[in-house]
Amino acid sequence: MKKKIAILGSTGSIGTQTLEVIAAHSDRYEVETLTAHNNAELLAQQAIRFQPNAVAIGNREQYNRLKEALSQHPIKVFAGYDAIAQVAAMPSVDMVVTAMVGFSGLIPTVKAIEAGKHIALANKETLVVAGEMITQLAMKHQVALLPVDSEHSAIFQCLLGEDCNTIEKIILTASGGPFRAKTTEELEHVTKDEALRHPSWNMGAKITIDSATLMNKGLEVIEARWLFDVPDERIEVLVHPQSAIHSMVQFSDGSVKAQLGVPDMKAPIQYALSYPYRLNSDFPRLDFTKYASFTFEKPDMQRFPALALARQALKDGGNRPCVMNAANEAAVEAFLNGNISFTDIPRWIEKAMQNIAFIAKPTIEQLQETHRETVESLT
Repeated sequence: MKKKIAILGSTGSIGTQTLEVIAAHSDRYEVETLTAHNNAELLAQQAIRFQPNAVAIGNREQYNRLKEALSQHPIKVFAGYDAIAQVAAMPSVDMVVTAMVGFSGLIPTVKAIEAGKHIALANKETLVVAGEMITQLAMKHQVALLPVDSEHSAIFQCLLGEDCNTIEKIILTASGGPFRAKTTEELEHVTKDEALRHPSWNMGAKITIDSATLMNKGLEVIEARWLFDVPDERIEVLVHPQSAIHSMVQFSDGSVKAQLGVPDMKAPIQYALSYPYRLNSDFPRLDFTKYASFTFEKPDMQRFPALALARQALKDGGNRPCVMNAANEAAVEAFLNGNISFTDIPRWIEKAMQNIAFIAKPTIEQLQETHRETVESLT
């Protein structure tokens, strides 16, 4: 039987690439549900091609447009964020690809886990905001959390067969983004267009800006802590501009395992869908003759303080990672809209972390309120 897939955020970068993987293996997978935030036109095109059971659009104002576009097809159409959570938990769904961007992915992921759906996790903010809660919930419902991020997929692959062995440290690699060599003064004047030109990866705007500030790596440190049950002090970040080594694991005997590949998200997406099997693909292969050397350097957290702020949020725990994440989302949006400078992004985050009340053991409702309060305090 084909595995039935729900894709939350199907019109974004990860969502569209997931559909490419499914199309290449239509004998194994079929699309059961698709959701999007606002892009009704592309969602309708995807639905017409893949004929899912249901689609949901977060922006209710786009409902009529989507309904009309699909009027000649036997596809159920829903609107609103409650509907997105509901279609993720439909009984017919086998696996949910959580590719929504930001805090909005939290509740649909919770509902999917509670419904017993295995999760291909591309929404790192879910574990950033509620890592302990989500991992405990997954254990309770016997649900697999399969990482889609290339770095966490790499770590996951390096750990296969190593259950009896002690992890000394996890090494997350980072490209360094487009501004790796810029001075602090130069960073004050970088533009939106410059920040969106990533040297290695083709990603959505939010993740690309996070990569430029190194916040993306900070979020990945928190995600790794919960996915692999490794404390912060044993998670190292190294800048690796060639972006060929996606991450590494060092074991107690000093041995290091690394996972390599071209900077292409379709490979980790496919592995999350097919685990524990590796399917044939026509993805680009790594050509070692094109690399004169692999280089590594420590990240400069003076020039890129977002990484340090993320690590501090992880140490503080409670709702502090939620504050940090919400402030980052608000700051990135403000930067993309031309309202603040690139270096204002970590300043906004630090301000919020200092001002929003700390809650040691937040509930889901308190995390939602923390997110709302943080964003409102900055906008």
